[in-house]
Amino acid sequence: MTLQRVHHIVVRVKDLEQGIASYLAMGLVLERRGENAALGIKQAFFALADGSFIEVVCPTNADSAVGKALAARGEGIHSIVFKVDNVGEAAAAMKARGVSLIGEGGAQVFLHPKSTHGVLVQLTDKSVG
Repeated sequence: MTLQRVHHIVVRVKDLEQGIASYLAMGLVLERRGENAALGIKQAFFALADGSFIEVVCPTNADSAVGKALAARGEGIHSIVFKVDNVGEAAAAMKARGVSLIGEGGAQVFLHPKSTHGVLVQLTDKSVG
């Protein structure tokens, strides 16, 4: 089990249009927008040259995970997503080494921030694109 690379970084913002404007001002190109009703977020995606991307998210629901995080911690990095070969195997190996997991056995597995010094880390085995 190896963390292969950063797959993407999720940044939470209060206002999606202002968030988009900030990343456009850095010279990034808005690749696409989306909305995930199940997660209660609007999204904007900015591709990076190495194949990774920045995902800017804004809650559509204050009770969503992003909405609660925004209320508790404000704007900033919401999560860092790492590419692995196999999410289940990587999660099992980390758990065996004492890492606390969120969503274990599901399609999305997160490393609890108490195990990563306050950073919400997600594992994915999906390719970018």
